Amino acid sequence: MIFARSVLFWLLVSLVTILTGITLCCLIPFPAAIRFFVLRLWRNAFMAFARYLVGLKVEVKGRENIPATPTLVLAKHESMWETVGLQSLFFPIVFVLKKELLRVPFFGWGLFALRSIAIDRNAGRKALQQVLAQGKERLASGIWIVVFPEGTRVLPGEKVPYKPGAAYLARKTEVPVVPVAHNAADCWSRHSLLIRPGTITVSIGRPISTFGKNDAQINAAVENWIEGEMRVIAPYRYSLP
Repeated sequence: MIFARSVLFWLLVSLVTILTGITLCCLIPFPAAIRFFVLRLWRNAFMAFARYLVGLKVEVKGRENIPATPTLVLAKHESMWETVGLQSLFFPIVFVLKKELLRVPFFGWGLFALRSIAIDRNAGRKALQQVLAQGKERLASGIWIVVFPEGTRVLPGEKVPYKPGAAYLARKTEVPVVPVAHNAADCWSRHSLLIRPGTITVSIGRPISTFGKNDAQINAAVENWIEGEMRVIAPYRYSLP
């Protein structure tokens, strides 16, 4: 049943994504609000398929910590789920992502139409300047920015160094950062098309001030909160204290 439900889920998601990608491209000349309205419809369909076809429920802790105005969100990255699920909590939203994703038919076209912040990971300092320039513009436009500081999806319980790009963006834009932890990989692991039913817990931390902090201090504060919170919401992953 897990296999059959997952296949049906991906079939429906693919069909909706193709339609949405084409629609978003056609709407590029129009105001961004119209494209984000279409994105909301796609997200709602995706989340409904996830809930009713494959049995993914979502529990959110810390909604009260979400700021009233858009800012920078730094989130755990271990599944595909969070790239859609976080849109239910922070909207309108763009992600900082690798530019190769823009080449994916339909899905990448939609990312381009929504003006996602796509970077060349090999560009070094130039990439940071690009993220900063576009990040300032998105925030000024009232759009949330989500960054996955680990840089790639990680295995449950795996710990990798947090990359400094998100901290650099936060310091330069002088905005607080909202840390987010979740255990989505318990139901939907990276590189897997099979989705197991269950409840995904998302925990939103209090905004972390960047005032007077350097990149390393911001990065450490975010990493300490997220990794510490992972031990709270998914203690079964860790055999040692």
